Amino acid sequence: MDIGDVREVTAGDCSDLYYLDTGMYETGGYGAVYILNDDRPAIVETGIGTNHNLILDALAELDIDPADIEVVTMTHIHLDHAGGAGFLAEACPNADICIPAAGASLLADPGKLVAGTKNAVGDQWQFYVEPKPIPEDRIVELEDGDAIDLGDHELRVHAAPGHAFHQVVFEDPANDAVFTGDAAGIWIPDREEIVETSPPSDFDLEQCLEDVELLAEIGPDVLLYTHFGPRYVGDDAERVLEEYATVLTEWVSAVEATRAELDADEDVMDHFASATEKGEAWNEQKASAEAAMNVRGVIGYLDNRE
Repeated sequence: MDIGDVREVTAGDCSDLYYLDTGMYETGGYGAVYILNDDRPAIVETGIGTNHNLILDALAELDIDPADIEVVTMTHIHLDHAGGAGFLAEACPNADICIPAAGASLLADPGKLVAGTKNAVGDQWQFYVEPKPIPEDRIVELEDGDAIDLGDHELRVHAAPGHAFHQVVFEDPANDAVFTGDAAGIWIPDREEIVETSPPSDFDLEQCLEDVELLAEIGPDVLLYTHFGPRYVGDDAERVLEEYATVLTEWVSAVEATRAELDADEDVMDHFASATEKGEAWNEQKASAEAAMNVRGVIGYLDNRE
């Protein structure tokens, strides 16, 4: 799958669902946006903003007029998920912009969000674009237990705040699928590998593990990762999610142990950034930056735990 490609999701019994490789961070196989072509067409996740024209191109390929999009939503407001929302609000004038309530004000006035993102992602900011504010009268705030009715499909909202206090996941019962955001980790399909995501400043291991248990209780046939793509799990959902819980727990333990051995937190970040093998799946620059960011998130968690 190349950057800009849009494909139908055929995993399990999914219908009316497509996904796009947005080329996030100029990296293929990292950032996905989903399109549900239902009575009320919807876009789930919006990318970092620099890629919003690819989303509009995908709509054109699917013969969907942007004016017909009725819902634009995201699992949380980190800008790799929500940075394109303001651009899509302009391009899709009839869409409700459905945002987890805990983060809605930060997308209406994104100054603090931009500052926090720059601090979290460091040199990766070069791949971003300043997000456009979303008019408050376009925003629909989402709470745990809400549902977005699209026609044959609905998106049931479940709070999943371990990765970020404003994160939710969306259950699509008709597709027996869940849009996982970052609650189930990062899926690298070419390597069939699940890896950690633990960015600053809200990462909380115990809550992340509770979020994994939530996903296991839902027990979907298909996990729809933002990073990256659909994954059929069927009856193995519980095992797959337990695997991510183990990956995440071992990751935090590894950072804690290395921190105890080295003199400075910068040395810990450098250690994991230089040791990562994910460059084989993405590219060296992205893999190193991702590792350093994830270490910073764990360090913040460890400090808050003390």
